[in-house]
Amino acid sequence: MFRFIKSLEKEVYTAAMSVLVIIGLTTEGFGGAGKGAMAAMAETPAAVQEEEKALNAGKDPYKTVGEGLETSLQTDYRETDNEISQTVNTDNIEYGQQVVGYFLEKEIKTQQEEEKRRAAARESEETAQGENSLNQQDYQVLLKIVEAEAGVCDDKGKILVANVILNRVKSDEFPDSVTEVVYQPSQFSPVSNGSINTCRVTSETVESVNRALKGEDYSQGALFFMNRAASRSGSVRWFDGRLTYLFGYQGHEFFK
Repeated sequence: MFRFIKSLEKEVYTAAMSVLVIIGLTTEGFGGAGKGAMAAMAETPAAVQEEEKALNAGKDPYKTVGEGLETSLQTDYRETDNEISQTVNTDNIEYGQQVVGYFLEKEIKTQQEEEKRRAAARESEETAQGENSLNQQDYQVLLKIVEAEAGVCDDKGKILVANVILNRVKSDEFPDSVTEVVYQPSQFSPVSNGSINTCRVTSETVESVNRALKGEDYSQGALFFMNRAASRSGSVRWFDGRLTYLFGYQGHEFFK
């Protein structure tokens, strides 16, 4: 009778173990818990021995073996989770480093561009405060009138126009500031037609004006200039009849 009961217990246990293995495989899949499930299958003979030991010790064999199987599966799950976590953490760190690097590089470029802008502003201010001292309003007006009058000219052509404006500021015959000289009625066509307000000052014009402010002068003291081809006949006659011709350069004629 005892042998029959014991044999029945073994058959029930074997069936229970098969169910546990199937559940382990189908619930998590071979991709996730395959490692734990295969381990459980491989350890089944040892589990039978544990069951026999439990019976001899007066313990519940199914509870003892089940706890052992559960511990083994949990250990395998933890190992797998740790591997996945380490991979995810590594990927996150690498991605984070790339993001930080991108924004750091962008910030460095922004700071460099800002420093260049500030350096250019300081240079312009220092130039304006040089030999021909100008405030910012006069400096901006000088840039615009040179661009409007000589934007198509080379550096020397631009410098010459700036020279004439500065010569007028120094002369007793004209107002004492660049703004007043440029906006004196009927003196410069870009003021009359409004192009002084729409022109875009180039870096070449800025450089030429700065050179003129530092003392570079080709004007021979000229106080007037005109473009004969673009001027009205009455203006041309006035220039020729009342002023002293000095020289011509790139379409402009200079007078004193």
